[in-house]
Amino acid sequence: MSDDISNGTEDVVGVLAEQIEVRFGMDIDRLKAAVAAAPTANPAAADVVKWHGLLLASQAVLNRVEDDLLAALETQPSEIDDPTMDLAHRVNAAVTARDGRAMVIRWLLDSHAPGQQDLAAERLARFRGTGRGPAVSTSPPPRPATVPQAGRGVLR
Repeated sequence: MSDDISNGTEDVVGVLAEQIEVRFGMDIDRLKAAVAAAPTANPAAADVVKWHGLLLASQAVLNRVEDDLLAALETQPSEIDDPTMDLAHRVNAAVTARDGRAMVIRWLLDSHAPGQQDLAAERLARFRGTGRGPAVSTSPPPRPATVPQAGRGVLR
């Protein structure tokens, strides 16, 4: 793989690893070990470790399909054939998957991101064993004491 492509894609993983280390005060390997030892002790750390693993997997797929594409391009004449174009589409899909996972990690690391406060409250409730109750009312709505007569009180 060329250095330009390699450096650009691996920077995403490196930058996020640095942000994870700053957020949790330890390097990513120690954080993974801590989560493996006590998976429920810190749900936020467990989520970040899970998504970091998914990010690494998608980065590996991206590296492989980029290498395949570059090898195919080196053998192509001036026009690209269909199998090589399919490889280019696979690279685009791999970039999309990798970037989506990176966005999830960025969101998980940002405690002020929209939805994070709700997520923190939900985790705390699960940790304490308290629920939020049913999402919808389980009792029927109150019925009116009197039914309006046709033509009265109804605007047409």
